[in-house]
Amino acid sequence: MTETTIRKEIYVRASRQEVWRYLTDPDKLALWFHRPTAPLRQGNAFEMHGAESGRRLIWGTVISAREPDYLEYTFTVEPMGDAESLVRWELTSVAGGTRLSLHHTGLPQNAEAFGLLLSLDAGWEEHMGRLRILLHETA
Repeated sequence: MTETTIRKEIYVRASRQEVWRYLTDPDKLALWFHRPTAPLRQGNAFEMHGAESGRRLIWGTVISAREPDYLEYTFTVEPMGDAESLVRWELTSVAGGTRLSLHHTGLPQNAEAFGLLLSLDAGWEEHMGRLRILLHETA
């Protein structure tokens, strides 16, 4: 069985530096994703809480942060128990803006976890769409 990976890619009319801020700054992350307890910097642990519920939704540790090119962190959500997955963001300059690529690996692969996979897949799609809109509004 091959590893289950969610891959998403968007193009935005913004510099890699601006996109980087939206991936790592708590105030910017809160606009399109969830607010972390600390900036996403290499070596930092973080938690992200629901805006309305205040419940911890996501937690992990930043493994690598090479501004403004690459961000990698562990990613756990409650339905995964103690299992960790891995989220990697790559930012590439293109004519007129940035290509932002997401790879989410290490996801559960059994049939019982397929609902979680579908939820994460749809969630990333929705969140990245929101990010694109925000970046285009500020361009």
